[in-house]
Amino acid sequence: MEHLIAERLSRIYNEGRENEVRALDEVSFSLEEGSFNVVLGASGAGKSTLLNLLGGMDKATSGRLLLGEEDIASYDEKRLSLYRREDIGFVFQFYNLMEKLTALENVELSASVAKNPLPAKDILDSVGLSKRARNFPSELSGGEQQRVAIARAIVKNPKFLLADEPTGALDSRTGGQILSLLVKVAHEYGKTVVVVTHNSVIAECAEHLIRLRDGKVEEDLVQEHPRLPEEIEW
Repeated sequence: MEHLIAERLSRIYNEGRENEVRALDEVSFSLEEGSFNVVLGASGAGKSTLLNLLGGMDKATSGRLLLGEEDIASYDEKRLSLYRREDIGFVFQFYNLMEKLTALENVELSASVAKNPLPAKDILDSVGLSKRARNFPSELSGGEQQRVAIARAIVKNPKFLLADEPTGALDSRTGGQILSLLVKVAHEYGKTVVVVTHNSVIAECAEHLIRLRDGKVEEDLVQEHPRLPEEIEW
């Protein structure tokens, strides 16, 4: 079932000026509910801009972003803030954990601001960190910190989980484990996961691949038999 539809979505900076930049130029695609999606492109292709629009951190210059009958692109700042809080879970390359809180407390903090959160301890257990719940970020490996960041995003019970280069700071083995976890989030929790990356290897795992170039969709491909993260060679 189509979960989110982008119709001719554009983001233009300095519109009408000599230094105008079309970061996104009439991009169209749709995302299926509970799917694992990869947005691939080089630096400057428009990946981060697209992620910002999907996550309600920026507003489109034109076009529509349809979630059911709602057009997110038309939201004012108040509604965008509510959309970010209730519908979006973010995972970044650098984990952005609260250093003075334990792993469990980081997840509980996220749950505390959500409308309909999942049980924090159960979610931390589901990402394999039940024995590290009382450890602080400085006592965790990079992969463990990223797992906490993913748990923090999931516990909000959002519609979408958006990940910006989530394996970029990790070694290949740990990166594969994080990818496996994100695929699990899509399939077992029914979340629509979007991973933004420049790493073409990750694209092999995508059920839906969107390749951007110069702000345009160069390829929009549904892969019937994506590879498992543990199968790919980094």
